[in-house]
Amino acid sequence: MKNILIIGATSAIAEHCARLWAARADALYLVARSEERLQTMARDLAIRGAAQVGTYCADLNDLQVHANIIDAVEMALGDVDIVLIAHGTLPNQKTCEQSVEDTLMEIKTNAISTISLLTIIANRFEAKQKGTIAVISSVAGDRGRASNYIYGSSKAMVTAFTSGLRQRLHKSNVAVITIKPGFVETPMTAEFKKGLLWAKPATVASKIVKAIDQHKNEVYVPGFWRLIMYVIKAIPTNLFNKMRL
Repeated sequence: MKNILIIGATSAIAEHCARLWAARADALYLVARSEERLQTMARDLAIRGAAQVGTYCADLNDLQVHANIIDAVEMALGDVDIVLIAHGTLPNQKTCEQSVEDTLMEIKTNAISTISLLTIIANRFEAKQKGTIAVISSVAGDRGRASNYIYGSSKAMVTAFTSGLRQRLHKSNVAVITIKPGFVETPMTAEFKKGLLWAKPATVASKIVKAIDQHKNEVYVPGFWRLIMYVIKAIPTNLFNKMRL
């Protein structure tokens, strides 16, 4: 049995991960903004077999509560084995382009709050010389594109941070896994036209759980996105500037 903290637990991908862990009879601790959604999830996961389910309702943009969250999960579960950080938003690119305030808020939500949590969790895992930290970034962070560079730049920051953190914690037997999903059918992407490159949350979740089990370093989900992003990153800048991506 593993003790698992899921931050951003009510997101579609995180919820499907939680269901897989519940079926293994792991103990779960869920953090999200909606108390109602948390309680509904907790009841469902208990029925699915979770050994224990705790909850904590918080606005993760309030950086001052982050240490309290980690204290609460340690009090509820004891030793934490795995942390999955899965919260975030998909900003309106056009709106952010016209507003410094909106841009900075999205960067705070998608990058700064994650980095704050990672710093606290990393220090605690480093002290006990074990643990696994998995963070959902995005393929959007591999190269900035006109259509979503606010979101992409936030995820690029998360990817770079986890890369450095992984190297730092390697000697402490702490795994840091960067998860890079491509297009996923979630409530955040409900208005987008879907195609062959789109994946279901359950599919992505199964890949994430497997990557955590295997202590991978950086995982593209689905895996074909590694090749797609390799090609996109290789396009010369002068040509890339003329493309609509």
